[in-house]
Amino acid sequence: MGAVPWFRVCRIFVFLGVCLNSFTPPCNGGKILVFPVDGSHWVNMKILLEELHARGHNITVIRSSGSWYIPEKSPLYTTISVEMSEHLEDFFDVYLQEQMRAQREGASALTFFKMTIDFFSMISQAHSLWSVALGQLLDDENMVKSLMDSQYDLMLTDPAIAPGVLLAKYLKLPMVLNVRWITSGEGHFAIAPSPLSYIPMPGSGLTDKMNFMQRIKNMFFYSTIVFQQKFLVGPSYDAICDKYIEGGCDIISLLQEADIWLFRSDFVFEFPRPTMPNVVYIGGFQCKPVQPLPADLEEFVQSAGEHGVIIMTLGTLVNALPKDVADEIASVFARMPQKVIWRHKGERPSTLGNNTLIVDWMLQKDLLGHPQTKVFVAHGGTNGVQEAIYHGVPVLGIPLFFDQYDNLLRLQERGAGKILQLGDLNSHSFEQSLKEVLHQDSFRQNMQRLSRLHRDRPIVPMDEAIFWVEYVMRNKGAPHLRTEAYKMPWYSYYCLDVLLLLLTAATVLLLSAFAIIRFLCCRSRRKTKAKQH
Repeated sequence: MGAVPWFRVCRIFVFLGVCLNSFTPPCNGGKILVFPVDGSHWVNMKILLEELHARGHNITVIRSSGSWYIPEKSPLYTTISVEMSEHLEDFFDVYLQEQMRAQREGASALTFFKMTIDFFSMISQAHSLWSVALGQLLDDENMVKSLMDSQYDLMLTDPAIAPGVLLAKYLKLPMVLNVRWITSGEGHFAIAPSPLSYIPMPGSGLTDKMNFMQRIKNMFFYSTIVFQQKFLVGPSYDAICDKYIEGGCDIISLLQEADIWLFRSDFVFEFPRPTMPNVVYIGGFQCKPVQPLPADLEEFVQSAGEHGVIIMTLGTLVNALPKDVADEIASVFARMPQKVIWRHKGERPSTLGNNTLIVDWMLQKDLLGHPQTKVFVAHGGTNGVQEAIYHGVPVLGIPLFFDQYDNLLRLQERGAGKILQLGDLNSHSFEQSLKEVLHQDSFRQNMQRLSRLHRDRPIVPMDEAIFWVEYVMRNKGAPHLRTEAYKMPWYSYYCLDVLLLLLTAATVLLLSAFAIIRFLCCRSRRKTKAKQH
């Protein structure tokens, strides 16, 4: 056999190279510094990091040494742990228990005032703890040198707390925000025009259709957000801005300098509103096709027969409801023909029925995607609401704190869910509400319509999120997508200086015309009098 010609060998290698390239995803190998928020926020940040890691990016995560969700060791990333004087898990748990107790006491002006004061105190303390921790990190010369020498391409941070934003400014890194909430409320209010006449403030319990009195209420809630940022959150970081950032800074301005906002929402869920070119909507990016359930759980689900399954969870921050509430819920579940899967880590309810399975951890995505699941009883966290929309499962919501009522209100407004306040919850109200969501077909039909709308898009949210993260790395930022409006004083933004000039000019012209006419009239009268004499 003769030797193979060299050009054929070359063709074979080229062909193999093309084939391998077609099966291998592109890998840019960027270096990403991540400053996440613990708790439920970490759940969706981790999903984003898994995809970035799969694309070949090198990831470093800054975490609290006492973190209860972010592990120190992971195949996805390396970590930098910072010391904090208090563990935030215990810190939030006390606050959440107090909030639930206050809600059970019933709605009143005094209860609302107490809950607001508790919230402000909790927010202020959390930001103060993180600002101290960041100051200690920046005072560590070896740590700062290590961060500088690492030559990161990007800061990816959740701006519900501000240290990541400040650190990105200090290290002069392009910044991408994984965001819905900022240090003082919902992110849109820092980045986009937000008319209070039809854009409801978080916590107001309002929709985009407001009457006069509701607009007054919306303005009141806006003033509390401004107060929170100016007097509770901002001062926590002022010392760091003055000490480490040349020329000083404020948190809102730093947020407005972010290159891309990966916004964990979309307009299937959110009320329509103005937005900006560097806001990318990735609502439901954490949703994935369902995986088969473990055999024992699948057997339990299938044993429900035609009645189906109800699932219930109150999220990652709440382990258990008050005992009397849990007993009443369990007694209602026991009377239902459906099977129930309930994530509950507290004392086992005394009224628990044989049809109810208590679990420590819920396979939420896979259960929501199971055809046997009929209703999702949930607290209304963003992740759970987005997953319920993705899988088309109607929701009976029991909001407890933070943004949960507003999230559930958006489902209720679209006829895809119902809200039951904790203060109104008893066996009768819970059973009535549960049967309503179960048996009124409109709830499931409306939620399935939202699911079709959510899925009907040219690019899946995760692919869009990854594209824009890599876009910022490739282009060393995205300043061309940022508006210059933030640098304008408020009177220039609203053109009040232009209006003042135009009004002044018009006034001068009118007065000049009046003076000329008066002068001509007086002159004419003098001539007439002179002729008469």
